[in-house]
Amino acid sequence: MSKNLVIVESPTKAKTITKFLDKNYKIMSSYGHLRDLPERDLGVDIEHNFEPKYVVAADKKQLVDDLKKAASKSEMVYFATDEDREGEAISWHLLTLLNNHKTKLPYKRIVFHEITKNAILAALKNPRDLDQNLVDAQQTRRILDRLVGYKLSPFLWKKVAKGLSAGRVQSVTVRLIVEREREIKDFKSEEYWSLKAILNFEGQKFEAMLYKIDGKKLEKLGLKNKKGVESVLAKLNGTEYIIESLATKKNYRNPLPPFTTSSLQQDAYNKLGFSAKQTMYLAQALYEGVKLGKDSTGLITYMRTDSVNLAESFVESARTLISQDYGADFLPASAPKYKTASKSAQEAHEAIRPTDANLKPEEVKEYLDDKQYRLYELIWKRAVASQMNPAIILGTSAEIKANSCIFKATGSTIQFNGFMAVYGNNMKDNLLPELKENERVDLIKLSPKQHFTEPPARYNDASLVKKLEELGIGRPSTYAPIISTIQERNYIKRDQGKFIPQDIAFIVTDLLTDHFPVIVDYKFTADMENDLDDIAKGEKKWVPVLNQFYKPFADNLEKKYMEINKRDLINEKTDKLCEKCGKPMVIKTSRYGKFFACTGFPNCRNTKKLNGDGQRDKLADTKSASIKKEPEMTDIKCEKCGAPLIIRQGRFGKFYACSAFPKCRNTKALDQDTGVACPNCRQGKLVAKKTKSRKTFYACDQYPQCKFALWSRPTGEKCSKCGSLLVNAGKGEAKCSNKECK
Repeated sequence: MSKNLVIVESPTKAKTITKFLDKNYKIMSSYGHLRDLPERDLGVDIEHNFEPKYVVAADKKQLVDDLKKAASKSEMVYFATDEDREGEAISWHLLTLLNNHKTKLPYKRIVFHEITKNAILAALKNPRDLDQNLVDAQQTRRILDRLVGYKLSPFLWKKVAKGLSAGRVQSVTVRLIVEREREIKDFKSEEYWSLKAILNFEGQKFEAMLYKIDGKKLEKLGLKNKKGVESVLAKLNGTEYIIESLATKKNYRNPLPPFTTSSLQQDAYNKLGFSAKQTMYLAQALYEGVKLGKDSTGLITYMRTDSVNLAESFVESARTLISQDYGADFLPASAPKYKTASKSAQEAHEAIRPTDANLKPEEVKEYLDDKQYRLYELIWKRAVASQMNPAIILGTSAEIKANSCIFKATGSTIQFNGFMAVYGNNMKDNLLPELKENERVDLIKLSPKQHFTEPPARYNDASLVKKLEELGIGRPSTYAPIISTIQERNYIKRDQGKFIPQDIAFIVTDLLTDHFPVIVDYKFTADMENDLDDIAKGEKKWVPVLNQFYKPFADNLEKKYMEINKRDLINEKTDKLCEKCGKPMVIKTSRYGKFFACTGFPNCRNTKKLNGDGQRDKLADTKSASIKKEPEMTDIKCEKCGAPLIIRQGRFGKFYACSAFPKCRNTKALDQDTGVACPNCRQGKLVAKKTKSRKTFYACDQYPQCKFALWSRPTGEKCSKCGSLLVNAGKGEAKCSNKECK
């Protein structure tokens, strides 16, 4: 029998740690939170200091019994959950559930930044007590989110549309995206022109851009119109081009600090195209442990952090590696130190880094899938490069005078790679000829070009995470869940990586901004995050923080129930009459978009689709389908008569039908590609199929060679606990497809 019980939150983590400890330790997993606020009730006693009413999840009751049984037989219980508020809260819940009231549970709390043998053994030698301040901060966040979600969401159901949700952080994030979309729509493009001179000096061509006119620098947008360009061209007609001045400057490009959660998500999106959610999923797997040959080990440190600190042991090993592999010129005299810009950063934590600098990406590539490898390579390069010397870039600029105009040519060359030898660089040498002052250069061609200013870009994963961090909204562990939630709630859609707000997002944002300004106020949301940080540090108590927020919020909510009329929010008047009853039609907005509806509801339930540009009558009545779309032809032959099959739209979705109808009435199900790779054969993709009873299931398109199938739609993501596919569980939630995974 094991003397000690170690409890972690993830089975993968448990599996890795088991390799490092002897038979005196039994490792078990809690599979995340064992208890939480109830799903269908508020679960918070507002009248009694916001006392939370926690319940054990139905599917975890057996697990709790198993953990209790193991704890009762152990001399010591070690809670080894993650070192953050969420991890501390999981340990606190475990202690509460496992404590025997007759005999006090002997326990210790251990924490580590990486899942390696040395880190685990060091943690066991340096245990601590549970940090109640961290637990209180997590509880406060959970209760705050529950109060806002469970109080404000029903208000939206009643005043806007069923199925909507509001959240303390999600709503302010939606506001950011809505306001950016309005900036784009209101943007008025301005014309401007640039003028490039293609020149020749001693047989070498180079380019220079118009820089000054009559001694004045051009404004940011350059020349305003074609007329301005023509006047400059007239000045330059027949003039000489003389090199007026030359300047050479040595520039130093410093390495970037190692990754935080935010910078990792941004770089992974910009360089690898990974969403924030995908990045965190891959990082979790690298952190919890990967099997390298016979043994499993964590490849990176904890991936939810806002610190740029590095452990001395890593710095020493990185410096040794740099010296051996790149030479003394690449190694600074002393290790660089970095400071995060975030005031709330927990400096005791570490940045995201490899657990071993000597574990180079190419050495572990065979044990990782392609995406894991690319993310590990990115993390390894950034961490090692952060300990190297700056790159030295030699910049040259030349000013060329032509009449009253000055053209400027710039060139650069990399004199010393420095950290870029590891981290990489897109920069290419741009060499100028060996120019000489007061020498003449020959004009080959003047090339004017028209430009137009562009609106600000829509947010993507990287820019949205950056903005949230700038405003102090959310914390490292929340960025990816925030983005996922607002997509699942149909407030935004992702189009080619950009976030586009849906119609309902504008209505809800305007409603909250006008009537609940505090909820979507950037400063208030950031200040609340600071309050949570203060609770975590023990500088504030959690109940007063909740009291300060809740009373004014509840009073305002009660008032708005009386003041706001649903029709004023979602009904847009039109001059169209219902063709069924003659009453006026209005444009309504639901969580799925805009549509025409008869004002005679419920006596008349006529509705019609409204296409994106607001045009009427171009799409069919959704009930009668009086206007039919042209069927889509295919090159598939009917197995009964040989005529081509066409794709038709029915009440249950698209299907194949014989084009020889009504002579041939053959139909067959249309398999719809989910875009998810089959986890079984890894060759095919999962497609949606229908049974004879029209029930949908998802199977590999390589059938019968591969017979993998699911009854729930796959999300494309994998379970962080067992690696199986996650499937849709309804209401925007996902669950593991492996029934044995709890």
